[in-house]
Amino acid sequence: MRGIARRTVLAATAGAVAAPAVSTATATATDATTATPEGRRATPGVNPVLRTDLVTRVTPRNNWLVTAVAVRYTHRIDLRGGVVPTSAFEVKATVGGRTEARTVTRVYSNTAAEVDDRSRPGRPGKCLIIELDENDTNARAAGTDPLPLDRAYSVRQMADVLTPNGEPVLEASPFAIRNDDVITPVADDFIAGSFTDSAGFELDFRLYRPEEFVRNPRTRYPLVVTLHGGGEVADNNMTQLTSNRIAVTFATPERQRRNPAFVLSPQIPLPRPMNGPDGTDWTDAKVQGALIELIDAFVSEHSRNVDTARLYLVGLSSGGRGIYSLLAKRPNVFAAALPTAGWSDVTAMEKIAHIPIWADHSVDDPVVPYREGRFGNPGTWTLMNALEAAGARVSRGEWANDLPKAQFEARSRELLRQARATRSHVLFTSYTAGTTPVSAHLSWAQTYENDVVIDWLFEQAR
Repeated sequence: MRGIARRTVLAATAGAVAAPAVSTATATATDATTATPEGRRATPGVNPVLRTDLVTRVTPRNNWLVTAVAVRYTHRIDLRGGVVPTSAFEVKATVGGRTEARTVTRVYSNTAAEVDDRSRPGRPGKCLIIELDENDTNARAAGTDPLPLDRAYSVRQMADVLTPNGEPVLEASPFAIRNDDVITPVADDFIAGSFTDSAGFELDFRLYRPEEFVRNPRTRYPLVVTLHGGGEVADNNMTQLTSNRIAVTFATPERQRRNPAFVLSPQIPLPRPMNGPDGTDWTDAKVQGALIELIDAFVSEHSRNVDTARLYLVGLSSGGRGIYSLLAKRPNVFAAALPTAGWSDVTAMEKIAHIPIWADHSVDDPVVPYREGRFGNPGTWTLMNALEAAGARVSRGEWANDLPKAQFEARSRELLRQARATRSHVLFTSYTAGTTPVSAHLSWAQTYENDVVIDWLFEQAR
């Protein structure tokens, strides 16, 4: 994986196989073919492969998926307006000891090893992008831990690729090539680190730094701290980024252009350090102590660059539980929070009634019940009532969790309008029973894709 395991794609022993993967010509013939200007060769169709990478994507609902294979060639590929048929390439994945085909959906050339989301994708370049169906049963890039994907995929060209005039661009081959590296856009931009607190307890973390941070060290940026759910407790320092789009969504180029910020994403290690029936991950004394020290140390080390009036907490499931607990422990530190599908004790609400919060929860959540919560501590519906009893004005809205993005955001915008009209700083979105896809517990799928909610978060300051 990028930044974790990086190997030479075409080892010397594999060179005799890899080069003919796109040409039946011999290596001698290839060497004798003089490449003159960029992308032009004396022998059409001869274009050896340099490397092959998997391109993955962190999705809102289906976690981490292999969505494409990027094959980089020696020379520029110019299809001259032609379209590569999906049948020209065969892709197979070997995952968990089983080898199965992946479904090819689009093939096009590009200037970089990245997917082009346009309806008419591609441009002349040295990379060939082979997009794959995200709904394939073997599309996953991780289970509890990242899957071993180095050389797990094979690609074979089954037919010649031609221009509309019949000129050869890439020739078919009996040989298959395998991937080595794995590219995960946005997630690859997070650096990996660890922090050991004063008691000797260690937390791994991933950190995204704004692009302008190095170039303009005098600028202050908000800090977004993400708290993952119970399913991401692990020792891989990866799945807190890839299992849900909680951290990644704050680091996308689009969001960073709109709201440049540091994004700190710690991970709770194994074995789970539970302390009592509701010492649930982020509320465990050891974990919470280390988390508080990590945040304090980061802010201290970046005192010139962190806007301490704009520290935000976002989290899902047991991460939501952690938010309520941490806010109560540090009621004058954080500017706002987004807890999703969380639970907490009612008494904590008296301490945080002044903090802007936008909470959401599915009405039919079977894992963290909407009203009852877990381990004897109530869910979001009951907590919002307790906040109101403590003096907070709560604006409530309910709608389907499977609405298209535009409609979903329109409902959020209307709820926000109501909140501003009543000077409410606590908003609560409920999702109608039967409308949260995959599992009613996964109510966060649209939360961090919701520009209305995220824009609201960055507007908050202490």
